[in-house]
Amino acid sequence: MSYTLITGASMGIGEAFACELARRGCNLVLVARSESRLQELAEELREKRGVEVKVCIEDLCEPDSPARIAEFCRRSNLEVELLVNCAGLSRAGDFHTIAPEKLEEIMMVNMLAMARLTRLFLPAMIGRQKGGVINVASVGGLQGVPGLGLYSATKAFVITLSEALHVELKGKGVTVVAVCPGFIDTGFFEKAGHNAANIFLPISGTGVVVKAALKGLEKKRIRVFPTMLDYLLVFSQRFVSRQTVIRLAGFFAAVKDDE
Repeated sequence: MSYTLITGASMGIGEAFACELARRGCNLVLVARSESRLQELAEELREKRGVEVKVCIEDLCEPDSPARIAEFCRRSNLEVELLVNCAGLSRAGDFHTIAPEKLEEIMMVNMLAMARLTRLFLPAMIGRQKGGVINVASVGGLQGVPGLGLYSATKAFVITLSEALHVELKGKGVTVVAVCPGFIDTGFFEKAGHNAANIFLPISGTGVVVKAALKGLEKKRIRVFPTMLDYLLVFSQRFVSRQTVIRLAGFFAAVKDDE
């Protein structure tokens, strides 16, 4: 029996993926560190959609967590056909003000956990000649964002690794897609210390990201921009200098309150 494994499944985009994929009849492995919320969501999806839902409580800040997740699936004989890397962290503010331990956590979750999980599950997908990986990146990963410099750097890692894998896996039955949303209403801003009230651009719902990502996977696209605005913001970069692109990214992100 095949499963979709979703990290960061207890809230935001990860939760939205879980709800939509369960609606489509997919069996799920939900991964997050919030046990109560994850168990609640799993029970809700089992009752409402009649699908199998396994819960794996892990903190991706811990270096060994990807290996434990893979072992959980192996022990339970779960065939992961689709991996959705949604878990992510951020911290708003100038880079030099980020606490060293927070810096490590952000890089661990956004880059290393994503890369390790992908590496752990890809061989079996290739062996079956069937599978997919959806990596949730950001339009912020297409340039540095002042005030979100570390976050944008980690999302650049997600995008470039996904693009390379997309080409490496051509003809092997496995598709990797990078999803690059703009501002999404997930509760992420508050956790990152980012005042969403300052943001000038529209904030979209999580459903927009999920539907665009699944369509992109089906059509084997290398990158997905969930809204036309996301696409236009990236397309317009080619008409101005790189310094202007970065300044505008900082302006639109509006990380700092007006002083």
